[in-house]
Amino acid sequence: MLNLLRMMEYVDGIVLVDRNFPAAFIAVGKPIIRLDGVNVIQLASAILSVFPLDTFVDRPVTRMQVVGEDESVMTEVWLEFAALPKAVSDNADIDSFERFAFYEAVKQAFAVVKTGAARCLAVSY
Repeated sequence: MLNLLRMMEYVDGIVLVDRNFPAAFIAVGKPIIRLDGVNVIQLASAILSVFPLDTFVDRPVTRMQVVGEDESVMTEVWLEFAALPKAVSDNADIDSFERFAFYEAVKQAFAVVKTGAARCLAVSY
């Protein structure tokens, strides 16, 4: 995982998803890292400890919206993620995309990390 982060550059993004996310179908040609059994919130926290968010972007973190809900609806796992000390800087908010728009954004990412989490978390930064 650290090697993957080391290979990334300023404009590269990484996506963290749950076990049901169709990564192989959407992220064709991208590295897909499987970390079954890893807690997604702990993984996000570990990544943020060594991989700073881009301060030149208004919303360096994006999430997939809850299907069929208003964009403001956040699941429990999202609230946990947003509470991470480095998840949102003083000048940055978490953006949200409708499901299929998020899938399109994933195609632009450097890599996808698929955890064994059952709770839905789809985050890109």
